[in-house]
Amino acid sequence: MTAEFSFTTEWRFDAPHEMVCDAIIQCLDWPQWWSGAEQVEKLVTGNSDGVGSVHRFTWKGKIPYRFTFTMRVTRYVPGVLLEGVAEGEVVGTGRWDFIRANDITIVRYAWTVRTNRLWMNLLAPIARPIFKWNHDQVMRQGELGLAHWLRMQSK
Repeated sequence: MTAEFSFTTEWRFDAPHEMVCDAIIQCLDWPQWWSGAEQVEKLVTGNSDGVGSVHRFTWKGKIPYRFTFTMRVTRYVPGVLLEGVAEGEVVGTGRWDFIRANDITIVRYAWTVRTNRLWMNLLAPIARPIFKWNHDQVMRQGELGLAHWLRMQSK
């Protein structure tokens, strides 16, 4: 028995498109600006666009648990999208879409995963709203952290 989750998050920044895309693509820097990203390690270097690269992520949310998974980049279109496949304590796909509209950079993240931890699978029927809230809080931390990071990088 596994629990499946699908989340979509949208961030909006009054910042240059290229700067926002670079910050997302440079995931080794995430712990510097995203408080939920406790650790990011590069395990495999991909091709010149990063396709095939693998990183290990350790995340901590607002509720007291951590989870770790690897993410393998499966597709990258510069300035447009970045997507990958997760394996580990969660299994599934993640996709970042980057859009420029009315002088605003829009970032959409779609995360479709199933949990691979027994306790999460057992609690999911009653704890699903808490897991969603926790995910939303981690993503909000990322949005606020990236906004601050972008301001610091543009000085």
